[in-house]
Amino acid sequence: MKCLVTGASSGIGKDICKYLSVLSHEVIMVSSNKEKLVEACTEVGSNTYYVCDLTKDKEVDKLLKFIEKEKPDVIINNAGFGAFGYFDEVETEKEIEMINLNIIALHKITKVALKYMEKQNYGYILNVASSAGLMPGGPILSTYYATKSYVRSYTLSIYEELKSKNSNVVVSVLAPGPVDTNFNKVAGGSFSVKPLSSEYVAKCAIDNLFKKKMIIIPGLIMKLGVFFSRFTPTKLLLNIALKIQHKKRTKSS
Repeated sequence: MKCLVTGASSGIGKDICKYLSVLSHEVIMVSSNKEKLVEACTEVGSNTYYVCDLTKDKEVDKLLKFIEKEKPDVIINNAGFGAFGYFDEVETEKEIEMINLNIIALHKITKVALKYMEKQNYGYILNVASSAGLMPGGPILSTYYATKSYVRSYTLSIYEELKSKNSNVVVSVLAPGPVDTNFNKVAGGSFSVKPLSSEYVAKCAIDNLFKKKMIIIPGLIMKLGVFFSRFTPTKLLLNIALKIQHKKRTKSS
């Protein structure tokens, strides 16, 4: 199958590309950093890449035309970033870039892919959210949590629509907890618990996507955390999240 992966130059995205390549699928790697992308292609063994800054509307529109032309069988919307800080401290420009990348680009790519996939009644779309998207909110990472909640809600709604049509198109959402990637360096924080390896998360994501699982949560600890959070009052969850994010921020400074 032909697979297109955004945020493919590092972390989960690169390891998803590696795993898809091991499974003998053709991989198109997408990222904004050409130098890192070319290096990643060499590691993965792919000779197909597309340089695109998904925070820019014009570049996203060009990528959409490329997707319509190539019609990948598998789309992995992995690109995204976060920013630690109290809401009134984080630069608005950075938040808008986050919304453009985490929500708008993902939304547009999913829409374009879904249209041709429904016509051919075949295809896979994996939208990468976060365990953050399963929580009521995340103080000190407020915009990031909100974007990942959108990704979760958006994807689950599409999943149910496809199910009602008896469609063979698969749409899943990946909701990992802490993963050992470059996320915290970009966001400006550090993990308060031991993260999972991006290799483990990548394999878990693809294996479960092909099994047509709706929500993919790697790791037993995170699964248990999400389960028990259902029985915890919202105010308490928000207070716990505040303390956790504050520790991450303090630890990184």
